[in-house]
Amino acid sequence: MIFPLTKSPIHVYNVGMYVRMISRKNKDGSRVTYVQLAHNIRDKEKGYPRAEVIYSFGRADRLDIDAIKRLIKSLSRLLSAEDAAKIEAEVSRAGQDIKCLRSMPMGGSYLLRRIWENLGFGEAIQKAIRGRKYSMPVEWAIYAMVANRALAPDSKRAIEEWARKDVWLGNEDEIELQHLYRGMDILLEAGEELQREIYYRVADLLNLEVDLIFFDTTSTYMEIEGEDEGGLRRYGHSKDRRSDLPQVVIGLAVTKEGIPVRCWVLPGNTSDMKTVKMVQEDLRQWKLGRCIWVMDRGMNSKENRVILQKAGGQYILGEKLRDARGKYKEALSCRGRYHKVRDNLMVKEVFVGEGSGRRRFVVVYNPEQAKKDRAEREKTLERIEESLKALEGKRGRKAVCDLVSHRSMGRYLKQLKSGKVKIDRRKVKAEESLDGKYLLTTSDESLSAEEVALGYKQLIEVERAFRTLKSTLNLRPVYHRKDERIKAHVLLCFFALVLIRIAEIRTGLSWRQIRAEMQRMHIVEIQTKDGRILQRTELTTEQSNILKKLNISPPPKVYKAETTP
Repeated sequence: MIFPLTKSPIHVYNVGMYVRMISRKNKDGSRVTYVQLAHNIRDKEKGYPRAEVIYSFGRADRLDIDAIKRLIKSLSRLLSAEDAAKIEAEVSRAGQDIKCLRSMPMGGSYLLRRIWENLGFGEAIQKAIRGRKYSMPVEWAIYAMVANRALAPDSKRAIEEWARKDVWLGNEDEIELQHLYRGMDILLEAGEELQREIYYRVADLLNLEVDLIFFDTTSTYMEIEGEDEGGLRRYGHSKDRRSDLPQVVIGLAVTKEGIPVRCWVLPGNTSDMKTVKMVQEDLRQWKLGRCIWVMDRGMNSKENRVILQKAGGQYILGEKLRDARGKYKEALSCRGRYHKVRDNLMVKEVFVGEGSGRRRFVVVYNPEQAKKDRAEREKTLERIEESLKALEGKRGRKAVCDLVSHRSMGRYLKQLKSGKVKIDRRKVKAEESLDGKYLLTTSDESLSAEEVALGYKQLIEVERAFRTLKSTLNLRPVYHRKDERIKAHVLLCFFALVLIRIAEIRTGLSWRQIRAEMQRMHIVEIQTKDGRILQRTELTTEQSNILKKLNISPPPKVYKAETTP
């Protein structure tokens, strides 16, 4: 047979040709299939036939189908018109017999489900509902809501359709809206127990040493007008700058690795000062051992410092630099040399007071930040000069009051008895002494000044967790009206945060990177005249590496195969 394969000279073969597919296993464990055109030849030395590759079409998942069609059409010219028509009809019928019914992303949900199972989420939920008779898939409903927060955050009503049409979760029973709401109720009932159980499992999985616990609060607003007196939806200091809407306050404790430990949902008018006692008592019951609490200056008070030292606890707290009742002036005025910790970070240890009232402080100085503070103050003073000139010759108490009470300019001004406003040079000098500095206080004298400063800087892990909750997991806005629903919504976001933090820590990648790569893995349902098959796409090298770092086995290539009777 004469076969024009390429522009090279025509080759002549006397043996029938066929298409064969071979698979090769890569170092990362993935398999790649190649399509080849071959024919059998007899090996004269060994005495048996062997396959000889005439042409390689390349990887099966990267075939140039249009080029193959052109090749078939070109080969048809060598046949009679009748034979060519028969072949084209057969090819056309074969194509019609194969139908791709659907294709859904499954990599992200598969990864989350394996972490979910490794942490024992399902077991903990089954334990919480033990003794109750449920015919509905409660545990799968809760998982679907958690996975939705991590993959494609949406409303609870939209999750029902998402789980059925837009993602492959791996569940057999269909999830309905009523299952989701029932799952939220059960999640709320067992919320504290689940958080404790999951934390212990995470600590074992990652060999966590809980010596530092970071705690902070944030707020999230409700898309519902009016507050709920006696409930969670209350007006308060909004950290989202939405004072026009009611809100709830969310407290979050995390480890130094950024793993969430526990969350709290509090009324929207709760001040940071009031959260410390509740948090310390709740986690003390978890028997975390020697624990150092790291909190922002908004939670620093004499009462809270005593509370944090109960049961052998210690603290690292930020200190307010402009609090007239504080010890910052005494601490900053103490002599001593700064020690360089790293670029743009210098520390100095000082002690203030005597006897039982003696307190340890660490003054932290950032030279680069000092330059920025100085430049910003100079700009502010220029604005003040311009504003004062504009006030000359004018009579208006409102303009003067607005200037004196201004957030940034007011701190440098003083008003004379005559009503005239001028720059207070003593305040300017006092502010100069604070450039690039912040003050920390600690009860643990076994920590070096460097450890105290670096420990406090890790408080950024809580801020990072809050950013993830609000942006990646779409914690806000909240449309639920009932307190129970609000708490359950926050818990769903919290559990999603646990899963994605573990994925990030063990892979070294951000969740956005992990999600984007894993969601490229699809499951495809194909229908032929012989039956139906449910099969995933081939793993990429990146997907294999992510699963390997998480110690997760690749999903099976074929999930279901049914033959037509």
